[in-house]
Amino acid sequence: MNIGEVLKNVWETSGFSAFTWQQGVMILIALVLLYLGIARKFEPLLLVGIAFGMFITNIPGTDAFHPEMWTVENVDYLDVLQHGEILDILYIGVKTGLYPCVIFIGVGAMTDFGPMIANPKSLLLGAAAQLGIYCALVLAICFGFDYNVSASIAIIGGADGPTAIWLTKTLAPEKLAPIAIAAYSYMALIPMIQPPIMRALTTKKERMLRMDQLRTVSKKEKIIFPIAVTLITCLLLPSVAPLLGCLMFGNLLKETGVTARLSDTAQNALMNIVTLFLGISVGATAVAETFLQLATLKIIFLGLLAFCFSTIGGVLLGKLLSWITKGKINPLIGAAGVSAVPMAARVAHLEGKRANPDNYLLMHAMGPNVAGVIGSAVSAGFLLAVYNVLIMG
Repeated sequence: MNIGEVLKNVWETSGFSAFTWQQGVMILIALVLLYLGIARKFEPLLLVGIAFGMFITNIPGTDAFHPEMWTVENVDYLDVLQHGEILDILYIGVKTGLYPCVIFIGVGAMTDFGPMIANPKSLLLGAAAQLGIYCALVLAICFGFDYNVSASIAIIGGADGPTAIWLTKTLAPEKLAPIAIAAYSYMALIPMIQPPIMRALTTKKERMLRMDQLRTVSKKEKIIFPIAVTLITCLLLPSVAPLLGCLMFGNLLKETGVTARLSDTAQNALMNIVTLFLGISVGATAVAETFLQLATLKIIFLGLLAFCFSTIGGVLLGKLLSWITKGKINPLIGAAGVSAVPMAARVAHLEGKRANPDNYLLMHAMGPNVAGVIGSAVSAGFLLAVYNVLIMG
């Protein structure tokens, strides 16, 4: 074999010979997401992993991820373990719902439900901020999506990445990449999306309202709360038990006072490891053939509308409660009802300080904010329950 044949063989077996413009576009998108995660700090802990997974899987010849293994109705996990590559194996944690649930244990361990317990009206604001989910569901169906895809798109409005992944991996796994990317991107853009809506719906007088200091919540209340919420919610919606149960279990570890080591592990080591696996394996699903479609643009557009409607729902109920209580509630905290903790609460706090430098809304906004975490999980369970009824019907 002469040198010419050797070079020809090297070329034919390289990725360059099979490179397509679609893969080039996907690699460019991955590089943009890496820039947003690294330089602009847009949800970097997950966006960097998602972008790099997308980057690897669109380099021809790598065979790091095999979509055909996951498009069959009944996935053969033994075959994946025997013949799959590293990203296929890591994706098992997404497909089975392991990663989102473990992340929720960590989220629960980092969450203080005290502000919500001290002000039960926060639950109403957290519920109102789920408006975007149901508006987006209706709009997605009007756009021609099936219910399962529409429900997966709608959950973007909950501003909760793990919940979006948990629901989508069951209802519309083929749309997992664009939905996950939209969910985390819009979560990072909350400081840009929410303030104009908040200002448009409130007067300066309303934004200036100061709220009374919250009462101190006892340790007993904080321990009882996750147990009671798990019992009541899971009796009502059994389908949400894996997600909400993990959230409340993590919170219980934090509040008992006798499981500090487990709480610390859940908040740090465990959550960091799972975040690594989740990000890169979700990104690997963003292959050119399924991502570069008109449906992806529709998903991104509907996801933005879902975020906007969620903010609108929270602020409007905040205005109503402010009127009912004669100014004891600042309507800005309603916008924190989306479950992006604690970013949405900080945005509400900063808008309040912009109107009144002496205003301090952070702890008040944390109530609706953590209520939104519960609200998005419950909404996901409800959407899944409806899907199961439709399937059985």
